Amino acid sequence: MPTSTQPLTVTLFDLEPAEILPHGRHVLVDRPEAPSVPLVSRAGASTAGSDRAASAGTMLPPGPAWSHRLAVFDLETTGIDVETSRIVTANVSIIDHDGVCLSRLDWMADPGIPIPAQASAVHGVSTERAVAEGRPAAEVITEVVSALANALDEGLSIVIYNAPYDLTLLDREAKRYGIQPLGEPAAVVDPLVIDKALDRYRKGKRTLEAAALFYGVELLDAHDAGADAIAAGRVAQALALRYGVELDVTQAELHRSQARWFSEQATSFQDYMRRTKDPTFTARTAWPLG
Repeated sequence: MPTSTQPLTVTLFDLEPAEILPHGRHVLVDRPEAPSVPLVSRAGASTAGSDRAASAGTMLPPGPAWSHRLAVFDLETTGIDVETSRIVTANVSIIDHDGVCLSRLDWMADPGIPIPAQASAVHGVSTERAVAEGRPAAEVITEVVSALANALDEGLSIVIYNAPYDLTLLDREAKRYGIQPLGEPAAVVDPLVIDKALDRYRKGKRTLEAAALFYGVELLDAHDAGADAIAAGRVAQALALRYGVELDVTQAELHRSQARWFSEQATSFQDYMRRTKDPTFTARTAWPLG
């Protein structure tokens, strides 16, 4: 997630600072398999298999089917501008219906440009460290895109807190290095958008740390991309349980709802900024890819 020491005047939500991430770690957790849950195809087919499974005597976890097994994704970068910032660290993990991590992939990249001091102060990765320990950016980006594509092909939704930032920056990085981009995924879950839509008038920050605290999700190692990605997935699952009626829909329906909610939120924010600070301010309204 982005970082800056200056007040943000061009972002829709409070943005998390960049975070430190261990380098090159891939962990597969040996855990008894969770109860079988019908998954949805990458195109977003119906979740209607739940009733058939229930009638066949299969005990399903609580909550909407899309929340039973999730991919989670987070980036830590050199800045907040999706057009110019570069990836420093990344995480793609898989969590089960209890929020337990089943697999974890971590990367550190040499971004190819100096990492600003204010970013390094937050995520702990200096330019020198990235050069010494990081892998070539093109290799990292290729692997991140592949990991996300594989998760989508398995029928999983991808949880991304403030998805337009991470997905747009990844898209620009892929194009920068001539890598086939992920494109616009059809099954993204953005807890930030959902939280703002379903608890619109709650006061206070909407950062991941604030959301984790509010929804009772443990976040012991904030500013670690893996910890934050997994916490975002657990916040998404907490939202699915709290707002079961509103969120018990197919992946495709949830995706479309979030696109609409984000557009409404961005337009409202744009109106506020134009009234109070900058008459020419324009907010991004596209979700999940700007």
